[in-house]
Amino acid sequence: MTISILIPCYNEEKSIRKCVQSCLDQTRKLDQILVVNDGSTDKSLQILKSFKKKIEILNLHPATGNKSYAQEEGLKLIKGDIVVTTDGDTIIDKNFVNLIENDFLDPQVTAVCGVVKSLKYNWLTAYRAFDYSISTNLHKLAQSHLGFILVIPGAAGAFRTKIFKEFIGFDHDTLTEDLDFTYKLHKFGLKIKYDKDAIVYTQDPANLASYINQMRRWFSGGWQNLKKHFNLDLFYHPGRSLELSLIYLEGLVFSIMLFLVPLINFVFALKLLALYMVLVIVQAIYASVKEKRLDLLQVIVFYPIMMYINAWVFLEQFIKEIILRKKNLVWFHAERVSI
Repeated sequence: MTISILIPCYNEEKSIRKCVQSCLDQTRKLDQILVVNDGSTDKSLQILKSFKKKIEILNLHPATGNKSYAQEEGLKLIKGDIVVTTDGDTIIDKNFVNLIENDFLDPQVTAVCGVVKSLKYNWLTAYRAFDYSISTNLHKLAQSHLGFILVIPGAAGAFRTKIFKEFIGFDHDTLTEDLDFTYKLHKFGLKIKYDKDAIVYTQDPANLASYINQMRRWFSGGWQNLKKHFNLDLFYHPGRSLELSLIYLEGLVFSIMLFLVPLINFVFALKLLALYMVLVIVQAIYASVKEKRLDLLQVIVFYPIMMYINAWVFLEQFIKEIILRKKNLVWFHAERVSI
């Protein structure tokens, strides 16, 4: 079995060196490391060239302007039986490739869903780390038992290359290509394995403006993909129906009620919030113990604010994408910090 990794890179001078080095430091060596430099205007290409023959570089000029286009071009040059996808702002755990290889020893497995964790920086990245922890240890685990992994993270996914090229590929009509190709895997009935030990560490937005823009892309892409794949018999499977209803229908109701209930009865809204925060406190303690990070307890203070921000953006993108049908395909590149 040969394993390749595909890394799109656009202006990642603050992180691309550690990203590539983490690929080189794997306990099971990669057979091909391909980085697609998507018209970077910073020092990314210079840094990539310093690795010399240890990696392959596909230099695109001018920039495609969209991660999926860069990945599509890179996929053409992938040689391995297995292709791992990650991002230029991500560090891969040293055992990631070894675990992936073992997962693919099962001939029925077409794709592997790894785990994303947030690199430590400030209170906002601590909030994202909390979100990832709950998603990994509760939501993803439940999705695995239901047989419907909603999304294979673009920063922590692996696929059989031949099947990916033939049946999946990279489309350019949504803002979340990882959600798009996960839906396609379900469409063809291809087996996805969830590996909670295959971990990568990614850089999340470190300021609110970047965070809100990232959430706009994620929520917008979520609605785009739901609309795109709505006719794939997704709702005829009880587990899938439950999961998608909880995410989108319950998500809409919850977001609307967050803003509506205080207007109807402010005191009652405060009581509900207090009860909800008890659950958040329990989850924050659980996440801080699970991740061995006391800084995750900060989420108790900031959670109400972030909850309202998320609800607002969720409703905003629902109105734009579903009601007004103003499809957004502008890719937002978050501001980076050095790692």
